Amino acid sequence: MALLKIESLTVRFGGLVAVDSFSMSVQKGTIHSLIGPNGAGKTTVFNAITRAVKVHSGSIELDGVELTRVLPHRIVSMGVARTFQNVAVFRYLTVLDNLYLGYHHRIEGGLLSDLVLTKRRLVQSYEMYREALKIADFLNLKSRLLSYAGTIPYFYQKLVEIGRALMAKPKLLLLDEPAAGLNEVETDQLVNIIRRIKDELGITVLLIEHDMRVVMDISDMVTVMDFGKKISEGLPHEVQKDSKVISAYLGEIQGA
Repeated sequence: MALLKIESLTVRFGGLVAVDSFSMSVQKGTIHSLIGPNGAGKTTVFNAITRAVKVHSGSIELDGVELTRVLPHRIVSMGVARTFQNVAVFRYLTVLDNLYLGYHHRIEGGLLSDLVLTKRRLVQSYEMYREALKIADFLNLKSRLLSYAGTIPYFYQKLVEIGRALMAKPKLLLLDEPAAGLNEVETDQLVNIIRRIKDELGITVLLIEHDMRVVMDISDMVTVMDFGKKISEGLPHEVQKDSKVISAYLGEIQGA
């Protein structure tokens, strides 16, 4: 069953058509990779899902709910969380505080609850702390919880960003080039974590990635974009042999 369904999505920036009548479906409980050359429109698809850019036409449904009618700040509460191409941690906050930020939409009450410290708010604060400890343990971050996020190694900053997204309790996790800048050992660790996110946490993952070793190893399904359009879709080994993909993307890697 499809968790995410995109139909005829078009996004324009002035005269530039960044995403052109693009369609894809992401099945529940899978890791689905979205690949293509730089500038193909992949991150724009992510931005459209999260309402960070204007959708000019088409539809985006999450569990049957049309996201193009949802206000951007409500997307996370609908069950979508994401990471970014460039690490986006709050460098001068602790790892623990960075994780807390992913929980904010789950906290009930307003300013008065903060000022008075109602019993309900105290309970929620404790629940948030317990959740952060669970996520930190899952990502091997417990020993770094009180470190400033900007002082820990790059790999762990990436894990902090993933952890912050997991704190939101998403149905769908969007990972934008999570392996970028990692060495081979770190990449293998990341692949294992992404598998566990799907298998142990039951979260569906939509992944943008340029490391073809990661894509072919981890994906249940692969969709390929070029110049804003879908040019191929299928199982990893099927896509790998597609002449359009080899010409547009994989051929560039092989010839490098």
